[in-house]
Amino acid sequence: MTSFLSATAAVRSRNGEKCLPIHNSEGGATISVSFDGQNLAIGTGKYPTASYHDDVGIDHGITQAPWERRFSPYEFNGGTTLAISGKDYAVVAADTRLSSGYEILSRNISKLHPLTEKCVLGSAGCKTDVDQLRSVLDIKMKVYAHNHRKPMATPSVAQMLGNTLYYKRFFPYYAFNVLAGVDSEGKGAVYSYDAIGSFERTPFSASGSGQSFLIPLMDNVISHKNRLDEKRDLEAEEVVEIVKDAFITAGERDIYTGDAVEIMIIRSDGIQKELFQLKAD
Repeated sequence: MTSFLSATAAVRSRNGEKCLPIHNSEGGATISVSFDGQNLAIGTGKYPTASYHDDVGIDHGITQAPWERRFSPYEFNGGTTLAISGKDYAVVAADTRLSSGYEILSRNISKLHPLTEKCVLGSAGCKTDVDQLRSVLDIKMKVYAHNHRKPMATPSVAQMLGNTLYYKRFFPYYAFNVLAGVDSEGKGAVYSYDAIGSFERTPFSASGSGQSFLIPLMDNVISHKNRLDEKRDLEAEEVVEIVKDAFITAGERDIYTGDAVEIMIIRSDGIQKELFQLKAD
């Protein structure tokens, strides 16, 4: 970048030439200048003209090099997922909105992906990374089924997902995952993950842009924290209604959650699906 003193010296040495060269990383460029013996004026045409005196510093809006360009391999496409385990079932849900910044790209994108007949993955975050992660997991599931002649059990799927995320720890998948299913004993199982594969089995888990709105509610109605009334086992139908209310709540405060919520109820005999409409604005 050309300083005021060097610009003045350059104009004087060129005896009033009208263009001053600027050297930058994107090729040669020039800025128009004029010098009347006392004052230096830089910038004409569509850009505002700035006059400089000996006691004035650099005008960074005009003499600065071209704008810095940045590239990120990640993009946050929004969305919220929620999973709750029960005595003989698990419920997993996610909204169907796909966003980018302040734009809605689609209102009908599923964030739930069944890995077996007893296990479903819910993922929010960067759509391309989520799709890639699903592809990798599907391949591993098929290899396992081919080698062992049986589908992978839910706890094994949880460990495999943790390993897969950990393998990419130096360039992680930008995906926020929850895993829900039933184990070999028929009990509901929900697993919560961080970006690089650390996971734990929990009564519930939420991820994505609406996570902060759902977790306090689930602490109250599912984990029964700080409550004096007796905790009871909820039926799957009751949990589904809680999930609907939770997503309505998140949709009121989170612009990336909306349009519809896809709900899957997982039992030992299979997966039941339900779609509940949310507001579309």
